[in-house]
Amino acid sequence: MKEKVVLAYSGGLDTSVIISWLKENYDFDVVAVAVDVGQKDDFKAVEEKALKIGAAKFYAVDKKAELVNDFIFPMIKSGAKYENTYLLGTSIARPVIAKALVEIAKLENASYIVHGATGKGNDQVRFELGIKALSPNTKVIAPWRIWDIKSRKQEIEYLKSHGIELPFKETATYSRDENLFHISHEGQELESPANAPEYNEVLQWVLPLEKTPDTPEYISIDFEKGIPVKLNREKLNGVELINKLNEIGAKHGVGVIDLVENRLVGMKSRGVYETPGGTILYFAHEELERLCLDRDSLQAKLKLSHDMAKLIYNGQWFTKYRQALSAFVDETQEFVTGTVKLKLYKGNIILNGTESPYSLYSQDFSTFDEDTVYNQKDAEGFINLFGLPIKIEALLRNK
Repeated sequence: MKEKVVLAYSGGLDTSVIISWLKENYDFDVVAVAVDVGQKDDFKAVEEKALKIGAAKFYAVDKKAELVNDFIFPMIKSGAKYENTYLLGTSIARPVIAKALVEIAKLENASYIVHGATGKGNDQVRFELGIKALSPNTKVIAPWRIWDIKSRKQEIEYLKSHGIELPFKETATYSRDENLFHISHEGQELESPANAPEYNEVLQWVLPLEKTPDTPEYISIDFEKGIPVKLNREKLNGVELINKLNEIGAKHGVGVIDLVENRLVGMKSRGVYETPGGTILYFAHEELERLCLDRDSLQAKLKLSHDMAKLIYNGQWFTKYRQALSAFVDETQEFVTGTVKLKLYKGNIILNGTESPYSLYSQDFSTFDEDTVYNQKDAEGFINLFGLPIKIEALLRNK
C-alpha cells in the first residue's frame, strides 16, 4: 500500500503541478484538501481538477465559521495590526488551514503534509508552525524549496509534458490570496514601490473612490463583550456579519491599503490589501473601547497589540504567549458592550456616536459648565506631587 500525503490544494497552478510532481517523485497517494475560508471558489470544479491531475482523494473542509469565531474575532478584540497598518487578513487564515490539514492527515493516517508556499514568503512558516504545534511528528514537504521549477511558464510546460492540459494562463498575473475577511494582491506593477497601483485592474471587491456613491451611508454595529453581534439592529452570525459589512464597505471605497511591509524571512514586500468589513469592525471596536475601558487597561492593550500582531503575522497562533495575550484581552472585554454608529463616505469611516450601558464617560465630571463633583483646587497638589521628580532634577542640575 502506498504512503498517503495530504496536500493543501487550492486548484491553482502551483498546487496542481505539485500533485503530478509528488506522484512522479515519491509515488504517493495524494489526498487533496481544499479548505473553505470564504474564497469564492467552485469547490466542485476544484475537486474535478484535482482528481483529473491524479489525486487519489479530495476533501473540501468548511472552516468559515471557525475562522471567524475562533481566530478573526479574537484578533479584532486584541486590536492587532501588523506594523500599525496591516489587518492580517492572510496571516489569520493560515492557522485554521493548518488545523484542517492536520485533521485530515490524522483521519487518513497520512505520513506527510505538503504545501505550495514558496521559500521566500511568510506562509511556509505559518503552515509549518501550525503543523508542528498540532501534530509535531508529522513531516512536511515544501516542493518550492526542493524542485527545479522556477517560473509559471515552466510549471505549465511540466503539466503538458505529463499529458495534463488545463486552462492556466501562461502570462503572469497578480498573486492573490482571498478569504472572507480580505483579498491581497502582489506582483505585476506592485513589485516596484515607485509605481502607483492600477486600481481598476487590481481591486476585486472595493470600488475605486471615483465610482463610489455621492451620498453617505449610516450604519450601526452592536457589540457584546467585544464581539460584533448585530448590524443595523439585525442579529447576525459572524460569517453573515462580515459578508454584509464587506458589501457595504466595498460600495463606499472603504478598506484598501497599499503597503510595504517587513516579511518574517527578512525582505520587504509590497502589496495592496482589501479588507472592507474588517476595517469597519476594527474602527468600531476601537471606538467602543475608548468609551468602556479604563485608562491603564486601554494603554496596556495598545502596547500588547503589537506583540499579538507579530505572533499572528509570524505564524505563532498556537503558542502559550498568544493564549496568554488572548486571556488578557478577554478579561478587558467584559464590559465592551454597546452600539457604535458610523457614517461611510468616499473611503472614510466617520464616527457618528457611541453608547454603552458600561460607559466610563461621566458628563458630570467632564462638563465645562458648573459642577458639584470636582474640586479644581485639588489639581494644584496633584501637579506638585506629579511634577516633583522634574522639579528636583531641575534644581540639582542648575547647581
